[in-house]
Amino acid sequence: MRIIVFFDLPVVTSSQRREYVKFRKFLIKSGFMMLQESVYCKLALNGTAANAIIDNVHKSSPPEGLVQLLTVTEKQYSKMDLIIGDIKNDILDSDERLVVL
Repeated sequence: MRIIVFFDLPVVTSSQRREYVKFRKFLIKSGFMMLQESVYCKLALNGTAANAIIDNVHKSSPPEGLVQLLTVTEKQYSKMDLIIGDIKNDILDSDERLVVL
């Protein structure tokens, strides 16, 4: 499963900019990768993990602005069409990163 986060946050005042930076850093530290500006994605191994990720995003979202979450399966995600631009291949973005100890 993939968790996709779309957000549009106000950055007019300095406190709003701080909230934007704090939320963006939270996403990066939580393992989300940027698909495009204000669109981040993370791989979840199952529904339980996806629910935990969603709960963490809810808890860390800023008080103002718009934050949306979309959960899609790997099959749905793989059907995404690329119209213009290049896919970044420098990040291993699959469940191959999983190490079971």
